[in-house]
Amino acid sequence: MKRFLLIMMLLLVGASSAFALTVTEAVITTQISNREPVDNVEVYPAQMGKLYCFTRVEGATAEETAVEHVWSYEGREMARVTLPVRSARWRTYSSKKILPEWKGNWQVKVVDLAGNELARVPFKVE
Repeated sequence: MKRFLLIMMLLLVGASSAFALTVTEAVITTQISNREPVDNVEVYPAQMGKLYCFTRVEGATAEETAVEHVWSYEGREMARVTLPVRSARWRTYSSKKILPEWKGNWQVKVVDLAGNELARVPFKVE
């Protein structure tokens, strides 16, 4: 009986982790075209104005769940955008207007609804 319970627990733990959301791609880009990023920006000129965070998410099993993009500048949260995830393989993005005076270190964290960090994309505005 103990062996049966151990096997069942291992199966349940394995099954639940197999269905966890994962980010297979996360990039900062200057534009989205045909639901894909056109480039991958690591350093961005401050006068350009707007950036996008593109994210490819896999593993959703619920009919609908979501991720959040948390945009931070020099450690301070500047925006939090909730984005629906509606299938097991989903592409989504958010955008942020960047003011010229916001030069420095930025990052976008991708988190699930429980607040678990799935990915982090650092970039710099000069």
